[in-house]
Amino acid sequence: METTLNLTEATKEIELDNSSVVKILYGELNTNLKDIENLYNIKVHSRGTKLVLKGKEENLDEAENLIQSVYRLIEKGYVPDPGDLELASRVLKESTTSLEEIFLDTVCISIRKKIITPKSVNQKVYIEAIRKNDIVFGIGPAGTGKTYLAMSMAVAAFLNKKVNRIILARPAVEAGEKLGFLPGDLYQKVDPYLRPLFDALYEMMDYEKASRLIEKGVIEIVPLAFMRGRTLNDAFVILDEAQNTTSTQMKMFLTRLGFSSKAVITGDITQIDLAENDKSGLIDAKNILRNINGIEFVYFSKTDVVRHPLVRKIIEAYDNSE
Repeated sequence: METTLNLTEATKEIELDNSSVVKILYGELNTNLKDIENLYNIKVHSRGTKLVLKGKEENLDEAENLIQSVYRLIEKGYVPDPGDLELASRVLKESTTSLEEIFLDTVCISIRKKIITPKSVNQKVYIEAIRKNDIVFGIGPAGTGKTYLAMSMAVAAFLNKKVNRIILARPAVEAGEKLGFLPGDLYQKVDPYLRPLFDALYEMMDYEKASRLIEKGVIEIVPLAFMRGRTLNDAFVILDEAQNTTSTQMKMFLTRLGFSSKAVITGDITQIDLAENDKSGLIDAKNILRNINGIEFVYFSKTDVVRHPLVRKIIEAYDNSE
């Protein structure tokens, strides 16, 4: 490896060994190399297993660190998804945690054989918190993987026979449209509120198998109000959109937990749809329960967003305007 400097830019050469790993690293039609160019404002030229990087020296050092780190990931069997290079660059920039520690932590394998892993330091913290604690709160903006990873952990726990059932709950809060005016019976009225949970479930479990388990009541996807009076043993319970619970509803939900069960509560306290005079149960729980052993709070930020890159910019823009 050698670095050559002139007045305006530096050049760095990287020689890689394994051509099959290099093929994955470069991506189809060199899309990953183009992503690296955009991430670090450099130029990347490939010649077989050799890369030539041109740009500002500090940018080249960061780009090389990313390339070598992702190369080692691929050597160990990881295949990057679209957008993973940007997420990996954030991890390297914002922490001392290795990419292997995060990206190689398999949570679940989806029906499409996609390996589901954390994609940020906070997501890794979240996964570890769920493994170690019986009640975990995941609080942060949309797109940070709070519900998706909780669902992955629930499916993995069920398939590994650590729990006997999965229960997914959501408050059916009226966000600009009254339930009473929607067509259909009660289940049809609340279905749109629960649909995101169905979507996540069907991505991780075969549709027909999941449907059979739902019919048998082994997997329940229900409005929060249906939880009252129950005791939930041997279950993995997820409460989604918890910012839209009242304090009374949150207390009711948390006291349903029985033996050998876990509960994960997710929400975004910047998107509360409750009536103006109602206090969010999620904010209340954050203040009341933060010092109880066995309950952990994990906070996500816009840097943990794993959706389309524009989602992070949208969140940033709204934060700035407020």
